[in-house]
Amino acid sequence: MRTVAAGEMASCRVWGQVWCACRRGPGVRPGPKASSFGTEAGQLRRGGSSKWSGPLRDQPFAGLLQLETLTREGLVDVLRAAIVDQRGPLVTLNKPLGLPVTGKPGELTLFSVLPELSQSLGLRDRELQVVQASGKETSGLVLLSSCPQTASRLQKFFIHSRRAQRPTATYCAVTYGIPATSEGDVQAALKLEHIDGVDLAIPVKSPSRKDFQEGVKRTFSHFHVVAMGSGCALVQLQPLTVFPSQLQVHMVLQLCPVLGDHTYSARVGTVLGQRFLLPAESTKPQRQVLDEALLRCLCLTPAQAAQLPLHLHLRCLQLPGMRPREAPMKLLAPLPPYFSRTLQCLGLRQL
Repeated sequence: MRTVAAGEMASCRVWGQVWCACRRGPGVRPGPKASSFGTEAGQLRRGGSSKWSGPLRDQPFAGLLQLETLTREGLVDVLRAAIVDQRGPLVTLNKPLGLPVTGKPGELTLFSVLPELSQSLGLRDRELQVVQASGKETSGLVLLSSCPQTASRLQKFFIHSRRAQRPTATYCAVTYGIPATSEGDVQAALKLEHIDGVDLAIPVKSPSRKDFQEGVKRTFSHFHVVAMGSGCALVQLQPLTVFPSQLQVHMVLQLCPVLGDHTYSARVGTVLGQRFLLPAESTKPQRQVLDEALLRCLCLTPAQAAQLPLHLHLRCLQLPGMRPREAPMKLLAPLPPYFSRTLQCLGLRQL
């Protein structure tokens, strides 16, 4: 079993050479850009529904994965139900938040059940590999392939797109706070530091050549505010680089941490209603604290807010066309129920 690292993908031309005579199916739309996303699931109902309904207000964290209660067989069932598209060698899942892609031996992860998932999908000896995946604390799209050649070419496509500064992944997030501008780019040099047993992304000001040699990376993201209300915003995020917790840290630098970010939101302080950045090196992770007005809006107690899941969802992936000169395709993943509930409570809609 081999995992193909999720880089950022090479040209559309190579895609048609390895697609293995696939056909377009539900949930994949041709389109040259990924600039729009809705708060509804669109045509993708198989991988879960994001349709708003009254009972959602009474279930603050509906749809969360209870990994500790699952067996291997149970997790395979969850993943089969989360499939939003399957064609040729590619299988696309809408991963629930809290499911790690990899882990220590013996831990229940996506990687650990790929053999069983492959068998349940009738792939026989063509075992699935991870091509692209959201992190453990992020929900959304996971791209798998049962063809090593396809996986390799997809990896090259992602790398080529990143070098050309073309985003291929679009996340949606709810932020606690509204960015000062409706659209912009975030640039930051980041490094990983192991603090109190946790790897944390730390911004580095004016990095030197030595800093880059020691692991500091330049990171870039684009953001676009789609809707705002009740002191929060629905934001579209497109990373142009790959770094752990990049999007969370970038929104903190905008003084608008992602809702449910219990790792980095403490770096934003408030005095007399004015927000400011606290030193990242000396600010330890702690539970996000919401103001009383927002708690009332979300119908949450402070204790519930301390368990609020991270509202960061890999909503869309851009893939090249199946044949040369064919328009790119757009894979979409429905929002988790708790995410939809939050949008409903905040009165946020797509602009």
